[in-house]
Amino acid sequence: MAWIIGRAAALSDPEQARRKALERLHGLADLDDPEASVVPILIEAILMVESYRGARHQISFLPELSAAVDGMLRELELTERTARWAAE
Repeated sequence: MAWIIGRAAALSDPEQARRKALERLHGLADLDDPEASVVPILIEAILMVESYRGARHQISFLPELSAAVDGMLRELELTERTARWAAE
């Protein structure tokens, strides 16, 4: 994904990273069913946070959260490309 913020950028300037992510997430409104993309990610994030509380081991829900985020980003990228093609 071309717009992934990256670990270094997220750690060095978290506010800028949040603004960049929020700016790109405005494209969710253009998806056919944005709730279908967002709700599973929120559920996985909640489970990840709960599993991580007080633990010193690997976060067990991280792969599912990563897959959900990647799927949403693919959908957003397709929507943005379609909008660019329609504008040409």
